[in-house]
Amino acid sequence: MKVIGITTQQEFYVGSKERNFRINEFLLIQDPFQEDLIGEVVEARTFNRYIPLDIGGDFVDNAVLESLRALGYDVDEDTIYIAKVRLLNEALYPVQTGSDVRLPKFHEIKDIMLKTDPENGLVLGVIRNTDDVAHGMDESLRDILYTYEESGLKAQRELPFIMDYKSMHHYPHIGVFGGSGSGKSFGLRVLLEEIMLKEIPTIVLDPHFEMDFSETPEYLEDGEHDFTSLFTCLQVGTHVGVRFEDLTAGDLKNLLDAASTLSDAMNNVVDVMFKRRDSFTSFSNRLEGLTEAQEEGSVDRIDKKIAAATSHDERLAWEDRKELYLSYDKTCPYNSVKGVLWRLRRLSNEGIFSKDSREIENSLQDGKLVVIQGSTRILQVYSTYLLNNIYHKRREFKDSAYKKQAADYFPPFIIVTDEAHNFAPKGYDSPSKSILREISQEGRKYGVFLILATQRPTLLDETITAQLNTKFIFRTVRASDIDTIREETDITHEEAKRLPYLRTGDVFISSALMGRTLFARVRAAYSSSPHTLNPFDELKKHSKQDDEKYLKLIMDKLPILEADLLGVIQELEKEEGVVLTLNRLEEKLQLLAKKNYIQKEDTFLGYRYTKV
Repeated sequence: MKVIGITTQQEFYVGSKERNFRINEFLLIQDPFQEDLIGEVVEARTFNRYIPLDIGGDFVDNAVLESLRALGYDVDEDTIYIAKVRLLNEALYPVQTGSDVRLPKFHEIKDIMLKTDPENGLVLGVIRNTDDVAHGMDESLRDILYTYEESGLKAQRELPFIMDYKSMHHYPHIGVFGGSGSGKSFGLRVLLEEIMLKEIPTIVLDPHFEMDFSETPEYLEDGEHDFTSLFTCLQVGTHVGVRFEDLTAGDLKNLLDAASTLSDAMNNVVDVMFKRRDSFTSFSNRLEGLTEAQEEGSVDRIDKKIAAATSHDERLAWEDRKELYLSYDKTCPYNSVKGVLWRLRRLSNEGIFSKDSREIENSLQDGKLVVIQGSTRILQVYSTYLLNNIYHKRREFKDSAYKKQAADYFPPFIIVTDEAHNFAPKGYDSPSKSILREISQEGRKYGVFLILATQRPTLLDETITAQLNTKFIFRTVRASDIDTIREETDITHEEAKRLPYLRTGDVFISSALMGRTLFARVRAAYSSSPHTLNPFDELKKHSKQDDEKYLKLIMDKLPILEADLLGVIQELEKEEGVVLTLNRLEEKLQLLAKKNYIQKEDTFLGYRYTKV
């Protein structure tokens, strides 16, 4: 293998008659005037006499062809392999044409490809096309993962990709981008598994109810990787919520605004009428009492209600309403009060105020991963409060430590969300976006980090996107999303062209720590998604179970004559508690006969169903 053609300090061509090149593989260039240089193949082509030599356009020019001839290649007869190579680090001078090129040894690229070891990093997959180099790798890097290939589960043959999670202190926040079916959610699952194994406190906002790690895939033995003690799944309104008494006016306005946008007048209603340590009942009663008084329209009409009261309690209630009317009517318009009351009741009906967040905080203190499940809208509402609350607890602890003041410990943690563009959208404000943007810009100082996954990076807030120092880029088809990825990463034009065609599970990893983009494949997961069953297999399975259930019910009743169906219905209701109509029983018997579970015969008395 030789360097050919006109070269630069960054890019050049390599030719060979014996060895074909693979995109993203690494080569060592033995430049006689510089130290050995490491480069990566970014384009690869094969030429022979049966193919016109100009098909590559600007890829292979006359300078390359003349260089090949000068080095002894017969471009009209030989099959020639040509690679475009880009150096990992820019050379001092243009690479010497004619320099020898060979495959590097493991020790020659170890420091470039591996920034940490498996004990101190997240083992996420393999670096593609490094199998030649992997022969000499350390024993601690061998056989530590499996990958899914087209032919099934395969043992590790390439260098592992190990992410140095401690480097997030300097290069914070991760983006996970990819279209539907690209392996994005699978890659996110693997990333979260590794985070759990390192016992890093983490919050996951899960709008798809899929981040459950309790099921083991078939290729693993039960208990080989047991995550049950390392994570907990909590649903908003069922397991966790907001303790109303802990809210500040600002917290409450954020929650109400997340339910439906607040006007300035509604914000003023909360500022004026909300009192610290209010309960949900006391605050909602205050709002309701004021609206009832405002519906009367004047003090005189309220006085008439007091005078006409038929009981002591009714009179006291109207006196309270009068006091509210005198205190708040001029500063709190009726429609604004009703708007706040409607939003408050909406949140209450969804269970937001039925629980508290104590279990989440306790789990974070224990180093667990906490999966919070709910619809996207509910998670938007709840995360607004939760993330504000726990981020500022961590921030207060760090600020107190800096000032040498006593404070309760709150651990560093990671926030993970799928469909991140719904929580931090570009182009308009949302309650959850403000706290996510603050964390993206300031969180590194306090040990709070983001992992944001989305199918549509174009729709994600640009300020937040710019703060993501590591990006996992799976198959992406939309041109606008590819343009965004090119703007926000160092991915090359050639790599961008490959994005729509990546196989599921293949990923470009753009890392500020690595200083370049790697091509990798995500390892096989240690857990299974609860949604892995094909819905059509589910349909077939359920149908079979239903058939077997009805077959068991009627098996002892066979043979059944058409005239005996009503008697069979009565027996089933009496013996099994199963209520069937005549039409329903006939339909099930005909279906079982069609599927050959039972036999249907014609007799002079009508149909008869018998055992096969």
